[in-house]
Amino acid sequence: MRLPVPLSGVVPPLCTPLDAAGEVDTRSLARLVEHVLAAGASAVFTLGTSGEAAFLSDAQRHTALAAVVEAVQGRVPVLAGAIDMTTARVLDRARAAAALGADAVVATAPFYAATHPAETADHFRRLCKGAGVPVIGYDIPSAVHSKLGAATVLALAEDGTLAGLKDSSGDLGALRRLLVALRRRGLDRFAVLTGSELAVDAALLAGAHGVVPGLGNVDPAGYVRLYEHTRAGRWTEAAAEQDRLAALFDLVDAGDPGEMSGASSALGGFKAALHALGVIACPATAAPMRPLPDSAVREVRRVLAESGLA
Repeated sequence: MRLPVPLSGVVPPLCTPLDAAGEVDTRSLARLVEHVLAAGASAVFTLGTSGEAAFLSDAQRHTALAAVVEAVQGRVPVLAGAIDMTTARVLDRARAAAALGADAVVATAPFYAATHPAETADHFRRLCKGAGVPVIGYDIPSAVHSKLGAATVLALAEDGTLAGLKDSSGDLGALRRLLVALRRRGLDRFAVLTGSELAVDAALLAGAHGVVPGLGNVDPAGYVRLYEHTRAGRWTEAAAEQDRLAALFDLVDAGDPGEMSGASSALGGFKAALHALGVIACPATAAPMRPLPDSAVREVRRVLAESGLA
């Protein structure tokens, strides 16, 4: 499928369901695809942060992406994470994703060894030339320890290297300044998607084209309603929906920070919710993340019930 220009709407970053043995559960993944598409998702993003890509083997990544492409059946674009440490490794992942049928790849700046902005730009230009599909930049400083600066993004948008940006920086002020700069340059084709679940209404008001919400695995319909309210100018309704989703987001804090990482709690919360809703068969997360204890699972179910989902 051709990637819309610009890509917009709600693009859930799909969780990767695993079975009790830690292998990709393709049947549950197909159900998750139907869950988000039935709610009105504009595209799906597999092998991102919510998809536990950093914890999966190459074979598991292959299995997950192939299953998503098969389940989607060309109904919406499929974005695939091509996230790795170096340009050569990212190119390998991007080409593999394109060969499996991904419509675009999503990539961060290189990490482990810090890069200069000029090197980061070169990284994306090499990726654009070699991937065979459009490339979307992924700004997630908390994971890669460098930020995709506005000057770099603007240059890569102007020369067509990047088709868009997934902004998970959490810096709404910087995002707004970038959106203003893009408009001043007439770069309307460049998609800007926020990954900040709790400030979607603000980002869309500022001019973002859509949202890539991890919580959209659990309640994709809520994010679609929020998006549609903003597009229709119903800002009071949008704020109310955003407030409900902010309360639902409490499920990511169900795990005890003294016993597990924030990733274990958040991804475990998403999967516990999807399991409670009957979307996936098993709430397991990838090693070495720790599973949620029963008390945390009960808390997830309580938050679901308070939000009207269970």
